[in-house]
Amino acid sequence: MAGHRIFGTPFAAVYPHYLAKVERKGHTKAELDTVIEWLTGFDDRALAQHLAEETSFEDFFAAAHLNPNAPLITGVICGVRIEEIEDPLMQQIRYLDKLVDEVARGRPMAKVLRTA
Repeated sequence: MAGHRIFGTPFAAVYPHYLAKVERKGHTKAELDTVIEWLTGFDDRALAQHLAEETSFEDFFAAAHLNPNAPLITGVICGVRIEEIEDPLMQQIRYLDKLVDEVARGRPMAKVLRTA
């Protein structure tokens, strides 16, 4: 079975859209990178490497060490409940989408990172 086309999309092709979204709402690249690091375990250097190498979403998440609190990310994204998504990779991508949305909306970082 072939995966969704987003799986083969380079993470670097979507990152600028994430960044534009948070900056449009008055937030920073540092905040975006913080949530990506929290979810994936990638530090600034590893993130920069994935962006430079145009790693696909599939390979990006395959290399990630997903935060054990990631399942605490719940709610609806693109009209679908995150906790009901069956494909693990699609769920991980939607986790990231949800975190980006929360940063853009100005949710306190402690809540975005599921520490509060």
